[in-house]
Amino acid sequence: MEVKIGIQNVGREIVLESALDAEAVAKIVGDAISNGTDLRLTDEKGRQVIVPGNVVGYVEIGAEEVRRVGFGAL
Repeated sequence: MEVKIGIQNVGREIVLESALDAEAVAKIVGDAISNGTDLRLTDEKGRQVIVPGNVVGYVEIGAEEVRRVGFGAL
């Protein structure tokens, strides 16, 4: 699932692919913002992204997609 994190006063957003589902990501983000702690997410390759919770501008959680296999009409 694609997660986009916007940071206050920064023009670029952080984009990562997470193996977590939408509810788990939303809970982690909500806890970090409400408690003022760091937002920590790990992408599919094992890299960790850490953003201070008090500078998060927005988080966009992409819809879960089922990957199609094979050749078919789109």
